[in-house]
Amino acid sequence: MLLYCFQRITSLKASLRELFFLVHRRKVISTIRSPGSESPFSSAELGMLAHLYRGEMYRSKIWRTRLDATTNWAVATTGIALSVAFSSPMNSPLPLVLVALMGLVFLVIEGRRYRYFDIWRTRVRLMEQSIYVPLLRLEGVRVDNGWNEVLARDYERLRFHISLWEAVGRRLRRNYSFLFAVQAVSYLAKICIHPAPITSVQDLWAHAAIGPVPGQFVLIFGLLFHLGLIAFALLTLRGQQAVGRVEPIT
Repeated sequence: MLLYCFQRITSLKASLRELFFLVHRRKVISTIRSPGSESPFSSAELGMLAHLYRGEMYRSKIWRTRLDATTNWAVATTGIALSVAFSSPMNSPLPLVLVALMGLVFLVIEGRRYRYFDIWRTRVRLMEQSIYVPLLRLEGVRVDNGWNEVLARDYERLRFHISLWEAVGRRLRRNYSFLFAVQAVSYLAKICIHPAPITSVQDLWAHAAIGPVPGQFVLIFGLLFHLGLIAFALLTLRGQQAVGRVEPIT
């Protein structure tokens, strides 16, 4: 009988200790949360938002893959042009000129795809900043800044968040600038060493000539082409609207 009473008292003490811990924990969490931070969403609605976030993340991943595919096309065509041009000293440098024009076409296509990718990435970043960041800080989900209205309007009326110029400029700075630089250096190396190393400016004009087009005109066109790309990349740095850019380490 005494043993039974002792066990009951021990069990009661453990239950009281657990109850005290839960009450104390609830008070600590409530003091961390800001006043009036009652969640405007029910648990079922928060679950639905979690599934929505997963869906938008999947769509952004798919469009990111499409961006990589376009870049792979540009890299592959550049490699083919280099192989053809340098496979024989007598081969024309024309493939290196054509691949630069093809790279420009791929750049525009990738810029269009990047605008679609930015739609899904913008939604993902908005939900991350407005739902998951407050949850991780124990502040609860709030709608004070109107993020839910912004997201609702974006679903009601699908639109691009950045211009085509900005999208093309971003892809040019991130990827295609290196490809165009490799193509330019390869072209200059080709006309300087093939079919024989140049010994004068006249040799340079002769090697740069493409059919009836004089070499001076080809080089001037190439110079203006690359200067235009540099100017475009610099001009599109201003007024960027794309979200989700990675901050540099400070």
